[in-house]
Amino acid sequence: MMTFRPGAKTALTLRILVHICAVLPLLWLFWAIPKGVFGGDPVKELIHFLGIGTLRLLLLTLCISPLAKMLKFGQLLKLRRPLGLWCFAWAALHFYVWLALDLTFEWSLIGEELVKRTYILVGFSALLLLLALAVTSIPKLMRKMGRNWKKLHNYIYLVALLGCLHYWWSLKSGWVSPAGYTCFTLYLLWLRREKFGINLHQKSLPSASLSKDFVQSHSSNP
Repeated sequence: MMTFRPGAKTALTLRILVHICAVLPLLWLFWAIPKGVFGGDPVKELIHFLGIGTLRLLLLTLCISPLAKMLKFGQLLKLRRPLGLWCFAWAALHFYVWLALDLTFEWSLIGEELVKRTYILVGFSALLLLLALAVTSIPKLMRKMGRNWKKLHNYIYLVALLGCLHYWWSLKSGWVSPAGYTCFTLYLLWLRREKFGINLHQKSLPSASLSKDFVQSHSSNP
């Protein structure tokens, strides 16, 4: 019986799929907005659409390491960089639509909103962290930063928590959806409990069959 052993070609295919799946919903907007898909308050719905997309991409990024370890497929880790960059792109669009279409670049109002509405300040903080992570994803900067790169990119866990908090506080009613995202985020953090020193029991090293690429990547990335 043949067994499936994913390799470099599979990883390349998955990377292409990541780019396609991340850009298609954005292209869909050019059709959906003129057609009135977002209803009577399209700006509000568009902001929500981009925000939820950002959170999903962020959580998908955090899913990669556990999946790579479970499947013993180190090449899967190469998906984290494109996913993380697309996450930032969606977050930037989310912020831009709020800035340009909701507040129409009224800077005095923007400052007032940041101070008045805590959830906006939380979201803006998460965006700044994502900006730092995106900029330092350039290979040359990664090599130059050395161990500091790993320390900086551990802030992705804080970004995930801030994202959930921003989503929860932005809603005037309803808690089921943000609670679901929050619980899933906490589960992904629990899978990394050793990283945070929660589990004091030592775990065995990854299986010898795990590729060298996975071991090196997993030890130096979120």
